[in-house]
Amino acid sequence: MTINKEKRIFGIPVLEDNIIWIWEENKSAIVIDPGISQPVISWIESRNLKLEYILQTHHHHDHIGGTQELLRKWPNVKIIASEKDKKRIPLQNISISDGDSIKILNKEFQIIELKGHTSTHISFYSKDFENPILFVGDTLFSGGCGRIFEGTHLEMFNSLKRILSLPINTIIYCAHEYTKSNLLWALDIYPNDKLIKKKLEETKKQILAKNLTIPTTLEEEMHINLFLRAKSLSEFSYLRAKKDSWV
Repeated sequence: MTINKEKRIFGIPVLEDNIIWIWEENKSAIVIDPGISQPVISWIESRNLKLEYILQTHHHHDHIGGTQELLRKWPNVKIIASEKDKKRIPLQNISISDGDSIKILNKEFQIIELKGHTSTHISFYSKDFENPILFVGDTLFSGGCGRIFEGTHLEMFNSLKRILSLPINTIIYCAHEYTKSNLLWALDIYPNDKLIKKKLEETKKQILAKNLTIPTTLEEEMHINLFLRAKSLSEFSYLRAKKDSWV
């Protein structure tokens, strides 16, 4: 399955497995979930851009840890985060809620709350690109989904259903590079699944070539992601328990 990547969105690998996404539009930069600052500053300055927006999907430090330094560097940056999380994302200066629409430069984004990983996790969805895009944070990964820290299994199951309601050509920008381990786990569950096997081989080649294995597409995840394939809450909960104990 070919992914028609948005050419203006770039992934910067940081920490152990985080990906900071940067969307470049003319001479502006929009950063999603900056866990640290220096690679972002270097990347933006090397392209002679100005940081205009920071989008925050949730409060975990590996997603907001670089925000303060970026704010010092660009004092007028607009920081968009969940209104419910003002205490844990205190630097936000544009607060949004589920169902809101917000204009970011020349693109319209819809805010979709995706509870489960945290109780206030949000995502940013836009149809104003060549293909629809979703900055999904830690709710969905290629071949997997986020651990349930603050929410419930039902909330995460419903959040995945919300993602499944989007167009199948949606490009999904998740915030961690977990693809290989997720697929190895999935093959433990379904060792004869041809689509998962094929995706794992493609993933290994990408890693060998030092390329990111993400973004992914909703269509592809519908075929290889066991959590999206789960037909019931009980099946989802079974899979989540299996993944949580997998080593």
